[in-house]
Amino acid sequence: MKIYTKKGDSGKTSLLGGTRVVKSHERIEVYGTIDELNSFLGMVCDLDSDLARVKIIRNIQSRLFTIGSSLAAETARSKDFKPDLEEADVMALENAIDQMNETLPAMKNFILPGGSQLVSSSHIARTVCRRVERLVVKLAESEEIEEIIVRYLNRLSDYLFVLARKQGHDLGIEEIPWKPRG
Repeated sequence: MKIYTKKGDSGKTSLLGGTRVVKSHERIEVYGTIDELNSFLGMVCDLDSDLARVKIIRNIQSRLFTIGSSLAAETARSKDFKPDLEEADVMALENAIDQMNETLPAMKNFILPGGSQLVSSSHIARTVCRRVERLVVKLAESEEIEEIIVRYLNRLSDYLFVLARKQGHDLGIEEIPWKPRG
């Protein structure tokens, strides 16, 4: 399989279904940002030595590929590429959040992202996830999007926030509270 086809040299690409669109099309922006999120999650896996967490993140990466495929499909054909997201996937994120929260101290302040490459990478993934969520919500204003995608992305960003806290906690890194001027 050749990596280059030269079909995108004019600034256009194809949606699943064959329709050619400009590379700045909303759908391309959304699934390109999902790819960006997926790449950051790969880095999180590379930096995290906790195999149970890595297993969860690898599953999340797989779900993101499915979401990307659904969003890459023409609106008329999107039902053919319905994401295999299920309520169980949202609940799995909630369960993971609850389990991590059991060992974390209560939050009394907003915290500044950082502390280690691992923690920072998880925070970056969280912010990219929030951007994807905003892009999907915007796309849903004009095109039909499976509602579970928004719920999953919302919960995923929550998971990534708690994950960053848990990673820092496990590494013995003190959280940096945000202190407003005054």
